Amino acid sequence: MHAAVVRSFSAPPRYETFDTPQPSGDHQVMVRVLAAGLHPRVRSQAGNSHYTSTGDLPLIPGIDGVGRLPGGQLAYFVLPDTTIGTMAEQTIIDVRRSVELPGDADPVLIAAAMNPAMSSWIALRRRISFRPGQKIMILGATGSAGQMAVQIARYLGASQVIAAGRDQRRLDQLPALGADVIISLAGDPGPANARLGAAAADADVVIDYLWGQPAADAITALLTRRPDRSVALTWIQIGAVAGRTAPLESAALRSANLTVTGSGQGSVSTADILAELPALAREITAGTFTVHARAVPLSQVETIWTAPADPGERIVLTPAS
Repeated sequence: MHAAVVRSFSAPPRYETFDTPQPSGDHQVMVRVLAAGLHPRVRSQAGNSHYTSTGDLPLIPGIDGVGRLPGGQLAYFVLPDTTIGTMAEQTIIDVRRSVELPGDADPVLIAAAMNPAMSSWIALRRRISFRPGQKIMILGATGSAGQMAVQIARYLGASQVIAAGRDQRRLDQLPALGADVIISLAGDPGPANARLGAAAADADVVIDYLWGQPAADAITALLTRRPDRSVALTWIQIGAVAGRTAPLESAALRSANLTVTGSGQGSVSTADILAELPALAREITAGTFTVHARAVPLSQVETIWTAPADPGERIVLTPAS
């Protein structure tokens, strides 16, 4: 079969011939892959930088996708940690980690949306006790996961959605997706943090895709302006595009009712993640959320891997039929 193959963590995957895998377990089946999303999680997998990376090579990247089951049914599936990923003409899945889709579902749309949508969907439904009517801020709202988080926060009943990011063009698009307030983080950090504190001081939940210094500054900005520090503020750490560590002052944890928690692979059980897939897939299929997807032939994986990406767009690789 043809696949995107990583043979060096310092080089992009190359399109080449690879031995076709074979099912080996009671619940395993081979699927014909129709679409596989090029998510940031996949890039870190292929670069051996994700916290679950094992360093094993060769590696076919890809953590989820849409394909045809042996009986012809269309399905979305998530893989366990494996070196045989979804960026191939065929892959092996555990059917217990899949959800059947309507026959008219768009494979590219589903493959583009499920992973970025899962981050906020699962965080709000499984990681914390979110209540409709609470106020949510999205820190790093201009990427594809952040855009989905704005929509999901609104869909799940947030009374106010505050979206913060650096790309003004993308920020300007977020009110149409459900954001009540947009905050620019561009320019000098001092004024940017002042804007953040003024707009989101009474937020109940923050979904953070940035971490690093911007998150540390934002926590200080919110707590400094918070009307009542005894009111709970739950900070959900999901992404780290601005830095893997954040210099958080200890006083932030002592002087306010602040809870910092993470949501991701390991902090949420596989069973909980799988339990959320059908409902999320239904909403994406129904067109509940706006998704920006671009299909690219799998044969172009090496070129697209290093090409500049639109921050609100999700690339989906499509193996040749």
